[in-house]
Amino acid sequence: MSASPNFVLVHGAWHGAWCWRRVLPLLRAAGAEAHAVTLTGVGERAHLLTPAVDLHTHIQDVIGLIEAEELSEVVLVGHSYAGMVITGVADRLLQSRPSALARLVYLDASVPDPGTAWSTPHSPETREARSQTAAGSGGLSFPPPDASVFGLEGADRDWINRRQTPQPFALYHQPLHFEAARVASLPRTFIDCTSPALPTIAPARIKVRQEPGWQVLEMKTGHDPMVSAPQELARLLLQVAAG
Repeated sequence: MSASPNFVLVHGAWHGAWCWRRVLPLLRAAGAEAHAVTLTGVGERAHLLTPAVDLHTHIQDVIGLIEAEELSEVVLVGHSYAGMVITGVADRLLQSRPSALARLVYLDASVPDPGTAWSTPHSPETREARSQTAAGSGGLSFPPPDASVFGLEGADRDWINRRQTPQPFALYHQPLHFEAARVASLPRTFIDCTSPALPTIAPARIKVRQEPGWQVLEMKTGHDPMVSAPQELARLLLQVAAG
């Protein structure tokens, strides 16, 4: 790991690069190079949403940023849904340019098994609810929840509610095929946001405590720590990058 770490931050569902606004300056002030990508179809790229936007689109979004910025030894951080994305990125880059990545950080995120989808560990009720709400857009997208479910209130809740955009739906049931041993060859950290704990992340919390090789850290904050606890999150990310 280089003395000055390189971070690439990948937001979760309904969000955009904007959600890292409080964290990026802290990482950069500590001497790190830090980038945040907005995935196709959400945030300021919501106008690019089409039925063709899927998980592979988002994987390529992240690879494109890493390659365009000529980054190596990246600490790749995926929040929530983006655990799917960074897993796919790692599987591809470890084949083509292994020096591109130094560590994966799953920030209260999905941790897939090969051949599973983002929806796989969700309850039948959650899967049905999201499918039904997506029907309102003809299957194109599904709307965001109120940000209070992320443990936010007041001005922070209002800010997230204003900025969230519908999530592309094609990727919800889309399986991710990857080589588990290849991805596991990278150091992997899971940051568990416990207060309040988002129910859809519960399977990942269990998985990372049962499988060997995981570093598990906890934050006593809600599902959007980049909003609710940016200083603590930046400190943890710098700590993880330092090894």
